Formats: sequence, structure tokens, C-alpha cells
Amino acid sequence: MGNGDLVRSKPAGQKRKGEVIHVIFSNGMPASAFADVEWVKSSDSIGEGNCVELAQLPGGEVAVRNSRFPDGAALVYTREEMVAFLRGAKRCEFDGLVD
Repeated sequence: MGNGDLVRSKPAGQKRKGEVIHVIFSNGMPASAFADVEWVKSSDSIGEGNCVELAQLPGGEVAVRNSRFPDGAALVYTREEMVAFLRGAKRCEFDGLVD
């Protein structure tokens, strides 16, 4: 597994019960295509539709979407990419973008 394969162990559509299907995901696909994931956002979010939401995918990747467009395009990052980003954010490397 990996390399962009999502594996669902639940039946989907006309598939037989218990049949495993592979879903290939890519950047820009609708966030609604990521079934059975839990989207989370910062506790600093004020609920006015201005939030960045993240979801961990079955293969360990992280999907990112805009809360104003929950069915809009999602970006998918590897775990390593997210670790690098979060480390930089903790070191305030991106603060100049929102000052």
C-alpha cells in the first residue's frame, strides 16, 4: 500500500461484501471523495468559514481542505511533508505571511 492508494474494506457500490477496493487519490480531487475520514481544525477557529481543515488518510498521508468549500479541492501531503511544515510553523518560519 502507499503511493496514493486508499484502501476501503467496506463494500462500495455494487462490490461484494468484504471486497477490498483501491481508490487512487490525487491533489485537487474533491474533499468529499475521502470517505470515512475525520476532518479537524484548530481550536482557534471562530466558526465563520475561514478554517483550514485536515484529515489523516488510511495510508498516513494528510489531506487539507478549506472549510468554506467542504466539497471543494483537497491537497494531499505525505506524513514527512506535514512533519516538515509543522516543525517550521512551530519555529515561526511562516509568521511573516500573516503579519
